Amino acid sequence: MAFRRRTKSYPLFSQEFVIHNHADIGFCLVLCVLIGLMFEVTAKTAFLFILPQYNISVPTSDSETVHYHYGPKDLVTILFYIFITIILHAVVQEYILDKISKRLHLSKVKHSKFNESGQLVVFHLSSVVWCLYVVVTEGYLTNLRSLWEDYPHVYLSFQVKFFYLCQMAYWLHSLPELYFQKVRKEEIPRQLQYICLYLLHIAGAYLLNLSRLGLLLLLLQYSTEFLFHMARLFYFADENNERLFNAWAAVFGVTRLFILTLAVLAIGFGLARVENQVFDPEKGNFNTLPCRLGMLLLVCVAQAWLMWRFIHSQLRHWREYWKEQNAKRRVPAVPRLPARPIKREPGYHENGVVKAENGTSPRTKKLKSP
Repeated sequence: MAFRRRTKSYPLFSQEFVIHNHADIGFCLVLCVLIGLMFEVTAKTAFLFILPQYNISVPTSDSETVHYHYGPKDLVTILFYIFITIILHAVVQEYILDKISKRLHLSKVKHSKFNESGQLVVFHLSSVVWCLYVVVTEGYLTNLRSLWEDYPHVYLSFQVKFFYLCQMAYWLHSLPELYFQKVRKEEIPRQLQYICLYLLHIAGAYLLNLSRLGLLLLLLQYSTEFLFHMARLFYFADENNERLFNAWAAVFGVTRLFILTLAVLAIGFGLARVENQVFDPEKGNFNTLPCRLGMLLLVCVAQAWLMWRFIHSQLRHWREYWKEQNAKRRVPAVPRLPARPIKREPGYHENGVVKAENGTSPRTKKLKSP
């Protein structure tokens, strides 16, 4: 990993060299972009990587406000923040997770899941705080009608666009991390499923100009996922600690209900009442009946799939629990053998010698010779 003292060297640009030094390579590329800011010739190109593009000044009653919309140049910015995320991933792995996992002495399977949950706890916590700040400052929580009013929401504020770019950068960086972290083949399909689901929903909300609805849905989803991965970390530290899993199970179903309610309210009812219902990709308008049905179908199928997986895992967990309880009940108790009574001579024992009741040693009877 990055910034680690290594006792073993690998051939330059070999597979093991790239795996063990991928964060250092990414840091060098980021440093080259930052150095480009120092020179006038390359500063314009460097800003293309660092700052969101397609800014427009919109005049207001007091002054001008700067808004943004999306375009092909966003891919360059996302690429830059993919390398930033790779560096941060390596820092969290080395300076936090590796030190904790050494104390826990986990198996290979648990160690892989511990690293996955540790990374996602940091990401989900930072995303929840960031997303909550954006939602509150933009006023989406206090005014739910803003989720569909004035659609299409082509122009975004700086913090909204930057949030979406960083979200897509994180989930795109998770794809090469499967190779860099040497994730087991059995775990790759499961991780690819939720990575692709997140990319599909985040990119869909960004490109279809449903950024306001997407922020609220991400806030709900990330809060639940943070609780789940936090519960897994506590479970790996102490296998008897399952209280957070019970809390997550209670919150999970409520979150699915809230997500479906918000999606149906904003897409099914809100956008259906907007006057402008013409398919116009140039203006960013996708408010037509087939598009709305497709959006709702995608959200409903994803939530139903997550709920099915949740119910399946809970039933499997309960079956394993009851099997363990039945196995404990079926184990027969080991019968104790009754203690044999010890025949003692009359009197009492003192220092291994039988004493008579008056304190004298009993005399042995002499046999008479014939």
